[in-house]
Amino acid sequence: MSDDNKNLSDDLNDMLGDAKEGAKKAADKAKQKASEFSDDAKEFADEAKQKANEFSNEAKEVFSDGKNVAIIAHFTLIGWVIALIMNSNNKTEFGSFYIRQMLGLIILSFVGVIPVIGWILWIVVFVAWIMSLVSALGGKMKPTFLLGAQFQDWFKSL
Repeated sequence: MSDDNKNLSDDLNDMLGDAKEGAKKAADKAKQKASEFSDDAKEFADEAKQKANEFSNEAKEVFSDGKNVAIIAHFTLIGWVIALIMNSNNKTEFGSFYIRQMLGLIILSFVGVIPVIGWILWIVVFVAWIMSLVSALGGKMKPTFLLGAQFQDWFKSL
């Protein structure tokens, strides 16, 4: 039986050596894959950073012309407030022009609560709003036919 024990011990040592060698190979392979993954992750992060910078520059370009501010100012009182905030960060003459126009039209539209006369005025203000929106979309600074020049003078601080 001692020969059997010796053979069994040799077999176990061989198996243990094979297991250690297999574990070492697996660890080396895992280390290699981790290194490759790390390189890929760094490359991906660099690409993401570059794309984010490009997007940021494009967004700055879009908001710098003032046309977006002018168009946003035309859509409800909330839109006007958003346009005012956007324009305060990066003032443009075009954006400020339409913010003043729309403030005047918004104030005039509140007169529309007066029966009959107010309703007619509201229709006139609505037509002026449409014309102002079309001018803003076209990139033209054209005052409304209703007190447009006075709006520019009265609200020149905006």
